[in-house]
Amino acid sequence: MSLLIRDADHHDLPGILEIHNEAVLNTTAIWDEETVDVEDRREWLESRRRAGYPVLVAESDGRVAGYASYGVWRAKSGYRYTVENSVYVHVDHHRKGIASELMTSLIERARAGSVHVMVASIESGNTTSIALHERFGFRTVAVMPEVGMKFGRWLDMTFMQLTL
Repeated sequence: MSLLIRDADHHDLPGILEIHNEAVLNTTAIWDEETVDVEDRREWLESRRRAGYPVLVAESDGRVAGYASYGVWRAKSGYRYTVENSVYVHVDHHRKGIASELMTSLIERARAGSVHVMVASIESGNTTSIALHERFGFRTVAVMPEVGMKFGRWLDMTFMQLTL
């Protein structure tokens, strides 16, 4: 499997959309309960670009195998050096090291910019994502019980932090 990590473009939107909507429908990685359309993902991509935030894709054999980004953690100006990351991998490409490749590139981008802290908000049962973040030096700083609901059950949120 050849893997290329690069900046996302508009032709990647269908692949990003497929990964996003699969996570909405079948996981607690995204706490939204409604799927979105390609126009929603286009607006998301454009808003990240306007704000100067990266959106990266992992391309494997010409297809989007995963994507990652970071963006505003909180809207107040005092938080401008802190970002929240997101890393998602297509269900057919789990356990192939793609999330690690995306995370490596995302952290490199953050270090090259003016980011001081990267935060991850992870559903506490997502031990795979928690372990991924721990491998990159993130540490758990808080666990908030029952702050969300999806699939008819309360969800806990684990907050992790990496000081760059």
